[in-house]
Amino acid sequence: MERTLLLSPMYEPVATISWRKAITLLVLSKVEVMEQYERRVRSPTVAIKLPSVVRLIRRFRRRQQRVRFSKQNLFARDRWTCQYCGRRQPVDRLTQDHVVPRALGGKTCWENVVTACIDCNSQKADRTVEQAGLRLRRAPQRPEWVPLLLVQLGEDAPTAWRTYCTSF
Repeated sequence: MERTLLLSPMYEPVATISWRKAITLLVLSKVEVMEQYERRVRSPTVAIKLPSVVRLIRRFRRRQQRVRFSKQNLFARDRWTCQYCGRRQPVDRLTQDHVVPRALGGKTCWENVVTACIDCNSQKADRTVEQAGLRLRRAPQRPEWVPLLLVQLGEDAPTAWRTYCTSF
């Protein structure tokens, strides 16, 4: 299923959307097509190449959103780095750790959860940071960025997108 990269009027990646949504925005004259796939969709009267990259014509005002707490957003906030030993780890070697353990009344929230590697999390167990003899690299806090702005491209991202996205 082809996805479409949505750009702001200033050519910044905003999100990935379905090709159906992209065609709807095109018909409503809200976007312009920057790149296209070879595949076409047809109606009885029209054949349209699927859009690969579209750009919004008008600026839009983004509502101030609170960042939803999730494991992926937590890892992104901490840059996939253990907050105890400072080593960057692959996702399958990372866990989330409660600074104040839940057994001691700690809540699952941005201000109490950090990214930890499996070894450090095992060492800390259900103790506080001080009791475990560890030190936090950075105090946990609610991130200010909006996850929608972080368009992450994988190996399977269309080559047309790479022109508009600088980090992969």
